[in-house]
Amino acid sequence: MPGPKIACIGVIGKADNPLHMSLYPPYLNSTIDFSFLLNSSLDIFEIRQKQTSIDQDLGLLHAVDERLASYGWLTTTGVKFLIIIDMVGELSSTGVDDARGSARPSFRESDLKPAFRALQTAYIQLMQNPFYSPDDQITITNGAIQTATPPHITNQKFVAEVNQIGNLWAPGVTSL
Repeated sequence: MPGPKIACIGVIGKADNPLHMSLYPPYLNSTIDFSFLLNSSLDIFEIRQKQTSIDQDLGLLHAVDERLASYGWLTTTGVKFLIIIDMVGELSSTGVDDARGSARPSFRESDLKPAFRALQTAYIQLMQNPFYSPDDQITITNGAIQTATPPHITNQKFVAEVNQIGNLWAPGVTSL
């Protein structure tokens, strides 16, 4: 039974630099579109951050259309987690939603808390890894900081954990 599912997970650094992005079917070839969606959510992130209390869950940031919506979570270190939800889910091979007449799982913002907590745990474990250096691709030449490519998280354990979160999450799941 189709229902809401994760379309994209993004990890954004303190300086609004993209650190990681995972896409899930049927959006695997939509990197540019989702990069734009993640980037456009950052402005709303900043506004919402000023309006809310210390709570890390910033809730709905941006309803892109009737299908996609982005939700945000802010860590105490300023790293941002964004999850873009496909509210419809998978369509049948005919392009028609198979669940039209059937009961669909309901979605509440609180359904994303386990996914955000699991993401935060995976990120904390990555930062605690003594062999991981987030500055590996940053070099200093003549006193100037240069990056050949933007630093991205490529740690296989972290990537696998993010993919597991994206693949296993569904409304009503209480732990990942």
